[in-house]
Amino acid sequence: MFEKLKHINENGVEFWSAREIYPHLGYTQWRNFITIVNKAKEACRNSTGDVDAHFADVSKMVHAGVAPKEIDDVLLTRYACYLVAQNGDSRKDEIAQAQTYFAIQTRYAEIQQMEAYQSLTTEEEKRLFLREQLRLHNSQLADAAHDAGVITALDYAIFQNYGYKGLYGGLDAQGIARRKGLKKGQKILDHMGSTELAANLFRATQAEEKLKKENVKGKANANQVHMEVGKKVRKAIEDIGGTMPEDLPAAESIKVVESKRQKLLREEQQRLVSDTTEK
Repeated sequence: MFEKLKHINENGVEFWSAREIYPHLGYTQWRNFITIVNKAKEACRNSTGDVDAHFADVSKMVHAGVAPKEIDDVLLTRYACYLVAQNGDSRKDEIAQAQTYFAIQTRYAEIQQMEAYQSLTTEEEKRLFLREQLRLHNSQLADAAHDAGVITALDYAIFQNYGYKGLYGGLDAQGIARRKGLKKGQKILDHMGSTELAANLFRATQAEEKLKKENVKGKANANQVHMEVGKKVRKAIEDIGGTMPEDLPAAESIKVVESKRQKLLREEQQRLVSDTTEK
């Protein structure tokens, strides 16, 4: 829905109109919503300091009644929309959905803009980068889950499956492996392409944040949170017209990719040593 409301200016920059999105965030009156926008501006000022880069105050003519009239509007970047959602009334279902959607999209944009990621040119390089990011955030997610009461290895396996079920339309780890045609012992994370790894990275980061932010306690509650986050990531993929993760093909084992990389590094080192010796 939010993708349908997106505009792109002559410079290729995407933006949203606050006037257009506020009814979709559960607000019926502009004067109430502009208060949320102003809170988001303050949050932006405190975090990046560059409010003008993300919030553009404009006016436009609309036809109302017998004569056109001028009204105020605010043009928002994706990051600004994220801040607006974060400062909205989370009791509203629309705000809760927007929080997850823009958090995921903002995180994706951050990854795309990371210098380390921008320098990658091949699918193999992107897979290696995202797999390492996922290792890091899965570890942080495990810590957050442990604090919530997910203690044993079995507890954590069940907790992970709840997240997978949300993201993969009801499939658990075994179901995903069967859907992908993986053999016994092959780990699903090792056979994910960059797009699927990114989806799971979003799931892990958002679940970790929600567990901590809401101070979730109890295994059952933690499992439910993980499933809900998985479902929202899935919905965000659906909203932008992406391929559902269970429909993405299995990729070559990341271990094979890592072996190739190590071999290339060894060959490069040997070449440098050889060149130095000859000199």
